[in-house]
Amino acid sequence: MDSSGMRRAYDEVLAEVAAGGFEPPADGELSAEQIVAHLAANDELMSEATEAVLAGSPFAYYDLETIHRPQLDALVAEHGGLDGLAALLRATSQRLCALVDRLGPAADTPVDTHLHEDVDLRVGEPLPWRRTLDLHTRVHLPKHLTQLRALRPELHPHTR
Repeated sequence: MDSSGMRRAYDEVLAEVAAGGFEPPADGELSAEQIVAHLAANDELMSEATEAVLAGSPFAYYDLETIHRPQLDALVAEHGGLDGLAALLRATSQRLCALVDRLGPAADTPVDTHLHEDVDLRVGEPLPWRRTLDLHTRVHLPKHLTQLRALRPELHPHTR
């Protein structure tokens, strides 16, 4: 399996993070730091699942849409804010992409997958791991890229 599309999606997210200048989020929304922490933590879970697929071990993948904010805040504090989190995300995404490149035919292995992307995408069944990785690339990463862009002062409604 080829990770080139996933790498491009991460490059877009990381370029947005590097641009900086994010405003605080509206009530109930995630900050830029929390978004990046969420992505890095999710990468770790996806890497674990990919390693299990490569090893031929059963694994269940649960996305982190419902991760508690104190956990995200602890990750933010541990990595010293946005710059440290960007470095973490760069490392976790590179690791995931390198594992994806090794999958080959194992990418078709069914993995018990649980995804909840708002109301647009709900999965609670085994999917070929290739499909879950594709959803991560085409739905999950772009969703968080949009969230980051919405924190720009010119787009953020509560700053007007």
